[in-house]
Amino acid sequence: MQKHLLKHIHSPKELRQLQVEQLPQLAKELRDFIINIVAAKEGHLGASLGVTELTIALHYVFNTPYDLLIWDVGHQAYGHKILTERKTIFDTNRQFGGISGFPKRAESVYDTFGVGHSSTSISAALGMAIASQLKGENKHHIAVIGDASIASGMAFEGLNHAGVTDANLLVILNDNAIGIDPSVGALKQYLTNVKKGTQTQDNIFEALNFDYSGPIDGHDISQLVSELKRLKSVKGPKFLHIITTKGKGLRQAEEDQVKYHAPGKFDAKTGDIIIKSETIQPPKYQDVFGHTLVELAATNKNIVGITPAMPTGSSLKFMMDAFPERAIDVGIAEQHAVTLAAGMATQGVIVFCNIYSSFLQRAYDQVIHDVALQKLPIVLCLDRAGLVGEDGATHHGVFDLAYLRCIPNLIIFAPRNEIELRNIMYTAQLRLNGPIAIRYPRGRGVTIDWKQAFKTISIGKAVQLKKGSRMAIISIGTIAKNVSEAIKDLDVSHYDFRFLKPLDDTLLHKIFTTYKQIITIEDGTIRGGLGSAILEFASAHNYLTNITTLGIPDEFIEHGSIAVLQHSINLSAEAIRHTITQQL
Repeated sequence: MQKHLLKHIHSPKELRQLQVEQLPQLAKELRDFIINIVAAKEGHLGASLGVTELTIALHYVFNTPYDLLIWDVGHQAYGHKILTERKTIFDTNRQFGGISGFPKRAESVYDTFGVGHSSTSISAALGMAIASQLKGENKHHIAVIGDASIASGMAFEGLNHAGVTDANLLVILNDNAIGIDPSVGALKQYLTNVKKGTQTQDNIFEALNFDYSGPIDGHDISQLVSELKRLKSVKGPKFLHIITTKGKGLRQAEEDQVKYHAPGKFDAKTGDIIIKSETIQPPKYQDVFGHTLVELAATNKNIVGITPAMPTGSSLKFMMDAFPERAIDVGIAEQHAVTLAAGMATQGVIVFCNIYSSFLQRAYDQVIHDVALQKLPIVLCLDRAGLVGEDGATHHGVFDLAYLRCIPNLIIFAPRNEIELRNIMYTAQLRLNGPIAIRYPRGRGVTIDWKQAFKTISIGKAVQLKKGSRMAIISIGTIAKNVSEAIKDLDVSHYDFRFLKPLDDTLLHKIFTTYKQIITIEDGTIRGGLGSAILEFASAHNYLTNITTLGIPDEFIEHGSIAVLQHSINLSAEAIRHTITQQL
């Protein structure tokens, strides 16, 4: 058997010169390549290993990039990137200045649609197919979507529309029964029955007017190639159901698919995850949320937790283990999660609805119409707020302060540390008169001794962290850590405003009448957030104080470590200090 096939493949052009019999060998080499790079550089591992054969088959059969291939979410696109002219730079994946961890139109002509959030591929591919018809072009349009993503409402909207067109669209369902966590819901059970041959109801995809084929083994590359070639000649919307194993080719990744979705650094030879130092560290904010929720739920039977498909990532898993009947994973369905919470709140249930900040964007109307308008007291817990690091522009939670601040009836709180997060959760479950959004970052906090006795937080009250005479620094959230480091020997005051809404107007009047210079600092977009709120206050009350606003600039921030990204946009402690000393 010929070795080192991958070494000679730089694009699909070279791939298509191979014989079908050589493709299994290429699949093994591609898997090894992905494993070796991700082991050292970190990233999303399991999804790409699961679609290795499919990736090769798609680029082998279809004339990419003329034929248009769209990957849903994009966790599974590493093999795609390697085969499409990015093999030599794949080791820069997710690093500052390197290639993105997700398909990105600006990066390659083979990345036909930018993704990162789920369930967009069918709508995008259908849009491309209809556009091709209008232009008289004979192209193929392929959407690859997982069984977790296809259960989302937007995917159904795309399927529903596609079924009444004659668009040249192929939807490939990559069915591995898991997204980041195991898939849930009735559709998941339907697909399980299809795989087992026990499904007695009509085929749901044929009922939507798709030409359905499958399920077939997604790791049998010759069968994949044969079926894809056949489907090229089938007119109209088509649906191919393939069965794969997430993490295929690495034993540990197959056995623990949740942990190996994005395992961090691991030993490429053994597959074992590299354990970091056992030194006691502050907890992850998500774990503070999870443990605190269980603690509160133990004494308050009205508490329920909801997450859209992120029980592990949000640490709602702790609640699921302790009180399974009061912890609900609704699947990738942020809109449903928010309105489900609203419905429960009308009946007196205290709902903690945990959604990543960037994913709450998908449920914006529900927050306004179903929650805030009715003043329903649900607790929105926004994990991954601020810069999230290597996942980049699609995942940074930098818009929440701005897009939530304009909504009436909504309290907005950003804790500066773990203790504040615990205390606001405790305060929120005492039945506030309306909804509250609590936003906190990815990663570890700053307090080892975080599990302290609960204290009630006064709604709308800020706190002074440091007293000085020459300037007032106003921050919100965990960026306070960088501020404190920056000003430790400077004669300035530091205020943690905690609540973006309602603002502490009483303290603001005192600040404006005491200081001639004010700097606001936030890890949210500079337009519409804390800085904007302070400027509006100054304008409304005719204060002529010099105000400088620091935050996320009016641009999409790329991928890289949080420390590198903060430095690049002048939010590191060093950069904040430089700005302050310049002003002084």
